[in-house]
Amino acid sequence: MVQVCVNGTRGAGDGAVVPLSPGSMAASAAEAVAAGASDIHVHPKSPCGHDTLSPRALTPTLEAIRARVGVPVGVTTGAWAEPDPAARVERVRSWTVLPDHASVNWHEPGAEEVAAALLDRGIGVEAGIWSGTDGAERFAASPLGPQVLRVLAEVLDTSADTAEESAHALLSDLGTAHGRPILLHGMEGGTWPVLRLAGRLGLATRIGLEDTLLLPDGERAISNGQLVAEGLVQHQHQHQYGRERRTS
Repeated sequence: MVQVCVNGTRGAGDGAVVPLSPGSMAASAAEAVAAGASDIHVHPKSPCGHDTLSPRALTPTLEAIRARVGVPVGVTTGAWAEPDPAARVERVRSWTVLPDHASVNWHEPGAEEVAAALLDRGIGVEAGIWSGTDGAERFAASPLGPQVLRVLAEVLDTSADTAEESAHALLSDLGTAHGRPILLHGMEGGTWPVLRLAGRLGLATRIGLEDTLLLPDGERAISNGQLVAEGLVQHQHQHQYGRERRTS
């Protein structure tokens, strides 16, 4: 599986290529799905362009995207969008149009409560485990671990030279991850090395303007669709290479 991460916390300062309105997110998501993405991760935005968990932003974003594509759509529950853990839970309970899944960063205060609220509403949970945090340790001890949809192994090392090593360390920290599927991805300079590693290991991955604005050759990407198309080529090539190595 290759998920497209449409925009992330990026804003207008990152250029017009980053979709911020429901309509532009939907158009970008549709282009990414046409390029081969099979799942969508999006950050709904307030009128001033900040991440928000408000149903007033989430509802039109989900409706616009679903009018264009038929694949699962997930959103963030990052603490930066709502710092107070109790308020974050209340936001989840206030949603009238529900995403298919939502990411929960396990190192953040209130992660267990947010995940429980999502599960109570029938929303899949992507357990975000960030490198360099205690997320893996906390997730290993979580009674909710076996119930999550998948684990997002998120490598924060932005160096192209060391991101792969950091990814191996994160996967080691995750261990069996409660037996849940793992989606491995990097960010900024580490995006492409980690994506290729995911291919070799036979793991799902993601790509999009949240993670990087650049193609592997350093050229600036013009769309999420372009990133997905290139990501699929590299992921599939590395997957074949890894499979050949394992059977040789």
